[in-house]
Amino acid sequence: MQQQGFAMIEIRPFESLGGASFGWLKAKHHFAFGRYHDPARMGWGRLRVWNDDEIAPGTGFDPHPHRDMEIVTFVRQGAITHRDDLGNEGRTEAGDVQVMSAGTGITHAEYNLEPVTTTLFQIWIHPDRHGATPVWGTRRFPRADGEGFTVLASGRAADEGHGALPLNADAAVLAANLAEGASAVLDFAPGRSAYLVVGRGRARVNGQLLNERDGAAIAEETRIAVTAEGGPAEVVLVETAAG
Repeated sequence: MQQQGFAMIEIRPFESLGGASFGWLKAKHHFAFGRYHDPARMGWGRLRVWNDDEIAPGTGFDPHPHRDMEIVTFVRQGAITHRDDLGNEGRTEAGDVQVMSAGTGITHAEYNLEPVTTTLFQIWIHPDRHGATPVWGTRRFPRADGEGFTVLASGRAADEGHGALPLNADAAVLAANLAEGASAVLDFAPGRSAYLVVGRGRARVNGQLLNERDGAAIAEETRIAVTAEGGPAEVVLVETAAG
């Protein structure tokens, strides 16, 4: 659920998130998911799911289906290996991203074949239209400190041709690596919303402090400034149409 009509940045501490533990998987949910239900946290704009997952070595998600959802995986540590019934297979390492547009239907598996725990953000975004052709892709996005936000995946017209993985949604996934004390600024057009999570370190968003893995729900803001606090920081953000 998203409040409309006034500027706001609502901090959602990691400790306040819903969660589940299955031994091989430890998950925290920024929005209602699985057995965690919160009517006040059913999504934000077109963003529906943001899961913070820890996957034990040699384990993972066995084959299961999806349809009509844009599913983005941002790997924080380790790597994830993807396989699907379209014949796609690939490995996405820490700092990189994969996108699966489920469209008319796709069955996939995601495994941690690494000797270390893999940690990742799994992000689901509602598509603009149903029944699209399923697509999967992964890409390396080297990012140096101080370069501001990099668009990792996007369905916004302005991002076409700039190397971002395509999304079938009026939304974008961005990330920034910041040196200690460095800032990145992002402007928003009217009617846009955003959700930001600190993947590493601590950061201030328009002066409000977020610790590692905290979230911030952003609405009706025209600009945010994100500043690394007490060391380097990495932040990931989804920007979407507010409705």
